[in-house]
Amino acid sequence: MSAPPSPAELLDLAVATAREAASLVARERGSAAAAVDVKSSPTDVVTAVDTATERLITGRLLDARPDDGLLGEEGAAREGTSGVRWVVDPIDGTVNFLYGLRGYAVSIAAEVDGVTVAGAVLDVPTGELFTATAGGGAFLSTPADPEPVRLTANRPVSLEQTLVATGFGYRVEQRRAQGAVVARLLTEVRDIRRQGCASLDLCSAAAGRVDAYYELDLKPWDHAAGALVAAEAGLVLSGLPGRPFAEPMAVAVPETVAEPLLALLDRLHRD
Repeated sequence: MSAPPSPAELLDLAVATAREAASLVARERGSAAAAVDVKSSPTDVVTAVDTATERLITGRLLDARPDDGLLGEEGAAREGTSGVRWVVDPIDGTVNFLYGLRGYAVSIAAEVDGVTVAGAVLDVPTGELFTATAGGGAFLSTPADPEPVRLTANRPVSLEQTLVATGFGYRVEQRRAQGAVVARLLTEVRDIRRQGCASLDLCSAAAGRVDAYYELDLKPWDHAAGALVAAEAGLVLSGLPGRPFAEPMAVAVPETVAEPLLALLDRLHRD
């Protein structure tokens, strides 16, 4: 049996594929509204560009590594035999993409035996590339400065000084509950930010653009790459107290405020 690929090798493939996919997304932005369908609710949209981009990504990954597994937001699912699985979101932040707002990205992560070891999140409008390998750190490169810069998350000294990012689900009843939590959380923290793209929210926390991030009921493709970037930048990844990350809440928080923020989110979520 051949040796397993290194995280660096998997990251190189993820980055090359994300760059090609982002070029397709950017070229097709003007036609985003031409073919739009809905999924779990009228606000949960998918465009023809999402599906075309996922086809491109899966084709490139499986051409390079035909024995790998794959999981994609728009339906791609394949069992592999190599121990490697790719987790793909072709356009994270589709509503932003549809409206021409900033905040949408191509997200590609590689798992080995169920553990994420490499991740790339490419912000399509800005060209910013966030990358990480397990144990190798998190980095940001930009078109103006392609040399990767290592990311280190902020360390706020209290909840009152913590800028928190979040997102909302698509179902009305879920949004009602999430809105009630935000309304109460807002009085306990510095402020709230809502970008509409989970992968970029996690990367923003890694880059110190916000201090912490939480969101309920994310899917693996929403967080696989961004969570690795956040962890490698020094953030604590957790669910609600005693629960794994993203079950049911994904929380990325500096260690300095992890205990009080997790306790507060737990209380607000249960109330």
